[in-house]
Amino acid sequence: MRNLLAFLFLICMIVFSANAVYAQDAPATQDTAASEQVEEAAPAEEAAPAAAPEEALPEISGYQLLKKYFIDGGWQFMTLVLVALILGLAFAIERIITLNIASTNTDKLLSRIDERLKSNDMEGAMEVCKSTPGPTASILFEGLKSAGKGPDAVEKSIVAYGGVQMGLLERGLVWISLFIALAPMLGFLGTVIGMVQAFDRIEAVGDLSPSVVAGGIKVALLTTVFGLITAIILQIFYNYIVSKIDAIVNKMEDASIALVDIMVDNGAFKH
Repeated sequence: MRNLLAFLFLICMIVFSANAVYAQDAPATQDTAASEQVEEAAPAEEAAPAAAPEEALPEISGYQLLKKYFIDGGWQFMTLVLVALILGLAFAIERIITLNIASTNTDKLLSRIDERLKSNDMEGAMEVCKSTPGPTASILFEGLKSAGKGPDAVEKSIVAYGGVQMGLLERGLVWISLFIALAPMLGFLGTVIGMVQAFDRIEAVGDLSPSVVAGGIKVALLTTVFGLITAIILQIFYNYIVSKIDAIVNKMEDASIALVDIMVDNGAFKH
């Protein structure tokens, strides 16, 4: 988990550095392009008074457009939203990897336990659970340990240890939920502050021109757009993780019931 967070933090720093360089170079590039257009405009008007053919606008890639909007929205709040996205993805990816590792073929596991119990090999059945990764095998192991105390003790052990495993499966979900709620809130905060700054510019100019109003509102709303996009992405991952946990819990419950039946059929309980 630490290595994953460090890697994502490094990516964040690289993107932020590239955006800072782009933000510094963009005004100079725009001024140079504007001066070149002014210099080229005079000969064009002298040579051809009639309507000049329209020049094709340069194509902007998706990454360049995203970077432009990121800078236009203000790097202060955009960086906070980006950090929320990166941290949320880090927790989500860690949970997905952990849950995939925790998934167990319960039918195969129960079949192997049944084979050992038919041979009256309780230690062998417990060893099968020990060697199998995942919460289901751990719960079945706790149930087999309590076989000498009767079926009621087995069920209590399974229920008690199942609660522990449930908490381990849901670890980290609270942080993903936090970033889902935090990202749009940061976006809205950036929008409100941007609107205040836009009205300050209007007051300073003293003229309610459409260009000033539209430019200020555009910059203000960009933070909201990025905040909502971040929340949508993390919400998709969150729902996938929750569905994965529900599937594992259902398998755990089915396997626990099947284990008690297998133990009863093989006379594993000591009277």
